[in-house]
Amino acid sequence: MKKLLMPYISEGLKLKNHLVMAPMTRSRAIDNLPNELMAEYYGQRSGAGLIITEGTAPAPEALGYARIPGIFSNAQVEGWKAVTSAVHKNNTKIFLQLMHTGRVGHQDNLPAGVALVGVSDIPAAGQIHTDTAGMQNHSTPKALDTQGVLNVIDGYVSAAKNAIAAGFDGVELHAANGYLIEQFLNPNVNNRTDTYGGSIENRTRFALEVAQRVADAIGKDRVGMRISPNSTLGDLQAYDAETVEETYIHLSRELNRIGIAYIHISINPQVPQQTLAAVRTEFEGTLIYCNTFTAEKAEAELNGGDADLIAFGRPFLANPDLEQRIANGTELNAPDFTTLYTPGAKGYTDYPILFNS
Repeated sequence: MKKLLMPYISEGLKLKNHLVMAPMTRSRAIDNLPNELMAEYYGQRSGAGLIITEGTAPAPEALGYARIPGIFSNAQVEGWKAVTSAVHKNNTKIFLQLMHTGRVGHQDNLPAGVALVGVSDIPAAGQIHTDTAGMQNHSTPKALDTQGVLNVIDGYVSAAKNAIAAGFDGVELHAANGYLIEQFLNPNVNNRTDTYGGSIENRTRFALEVAQRVADAIGKDRVGMRISPNSTLGDLQAYDAETVEETYIHLSRELNRIGIAYIHISINPQVPQQTLAAVRTEFEGTLIYCNTFTAEKAEAELNGGDADLIAFGRPFLANPDLEQRIANGTELNAPDFTTLYTPGAKGYTDYPILFNS
């Protein structure tokens, strides 16, 4: 049997296989509420050992994109319960990804009276979709003052508690893809002069305080973090390799001290190999690798590399029965990219299923 499909047991995670469904924004949460269509979608894909949900806003100002779900209201908690119930029926674990988009957003995508915020007041270049007026330039964020930062951390803690109340097995803190936590890490966006800006210790402070507070609130074995060292997504500018490595060495070392369950690395061409190696050296917990893996590449990485688990995104998007297709060597469905973020079932829950999980 392929190692990918064999059980995985660590101190913090006990999974039926080494296969992870990666978080993917799908924009089906009408009015930012999880719904039965989303429960069907995640239930279809419960052949994975671990599902990490789409990015979910821990607070109203984190709703940068149209139709993404939240976890800050009672109605949202109730909506997510249908999702966790559907996934748990197949002995699959599910973590909720907490995604504060920070400056990556538009005012039209936020509730009335809520302002877009960021680590600084530097707007992201480029445009973002709004249901009100189509593509628009990113809004200029309001720079969080020190008290504002502390309030955002409180929001993460409250959201994590809500996630457990909704039946999730844990939460993943999204510190990748140019969103708020990574905005703090990146010295080209983070121009702060308080204790959250400047030195590596200060720039990583926000990520580590969120991780520590959430771990204290729900248990360290229920917390993961996604990173993408030197990512340029979200209009982030790459910085020198030495500073990248030192930043993520410090971050990984401190996450190891906190004792979180896993670090999930979004592999991108800008990630220096020595940085990946350094993360493995510093972090003793589970490492998840994601991006561009085939079943064959995943198997090779699990047998000879540093990763403990492999996450698949697009293959799970189009193949609800991915684990069975891997086991049988069956051809994969191709994703329909025109329906990635459209409302409704088309391109979401209607992909052909050959095998019952």
